[in-house]
Amino acid sequence: MRTTVIQMAPGASAPENMHHARALIAAATGADKPDLVVLPEMWSCLGGTRDMKFMAAESLPAPDGTGEAGPLYRFLSDTARAHGIMLHGGSIGERHGDRLFNTTLVFDARGREIARYRKIHLFDITTPGGEGYRESDTYDPGSDIVTAPLSPDFTAGLAICYDIRFPALFHALRARGANVLLVPAAFTVETGLAHWETLLRARAIETQCWMVACGTTGTHVDESGQKRRTYGHSMIIDPWGTIVAQVSDGPGWSTARLDAAVVETIRGRMPVMAHHRLSVHTP
Repeated sequence: MRTTVIQMAPGASAPENMHHARALIAAATGADKPDLVVLPEMWSCLGGTRDMKFMAAESLPAPDGTGEAGPLYRFLSDTARAHGIMLHGGSIGERHGDRLFNTTLVFDARGREIARYRKIHLFDITTPGGEGYRESDTYDPGSDIVTAPLSPDFTAGLAICYDIRFPALFHALRARGANVLLVPAAFTVETGLAHWETLLRARAIETQCWMVACGTTGTHVDESGQKRRTYGHSMIIDPWGTIVAQVSDGPGWSTARLDAAVVETIRGRMPVMAHHRLSVHTP
């Protein structure tokens, strides 16, 4: 399964971000002919005020397709269909009363939604450098563990950014059949330099899954007017923990071929899940 990560430098304007996403996806699909394309976390609106986040967010149709689709939903569905690709929509803001969810949508090559995941672990932290983040001021946490069937050979486990620090989620995704993990992110530069690659490789190694991690890059402005930088360095990692594709600091993309046989070989030689003694996995 040829898989492409699309690294973006989004701001707070959803129309401008859609324009940039459209151009990058078109260039990547034209050059690399991927089966699956993955966007980063909050590519539709990064930074800005709370009101701007709500303006860029939208209510989603019901999973059965009933209800009105907003411009972001239509963009993702139409783009998947136009290019004949599976499209992982990174994450966007989903309206939830006077709150938001940080929500992933996945579409098949016909533009049909096949999975929806709401970020479970919210980023409420202070970095060692003193920068504070309070995702829970605007967003509610999801509660469902979600996998998505991508092909007869691949089942994706869905997570978003800060989720990567909670290995129990990834063990649960593995227990539910995942052999590839799709993780959009907007990692800060400080935490990215310290932990991004380490955490991604660890989750790949311990679950023996392919890891596809797609991040934002560049500088955006938060509600207080403070400039924030995100780390980029989107990467694809094999189940042995080897980085097989990577984007550097700026907008762009990278593509790798994922092979399900690699997963089976590694799991067969080292059946770590069968050796667990301290946790119980229930599908």
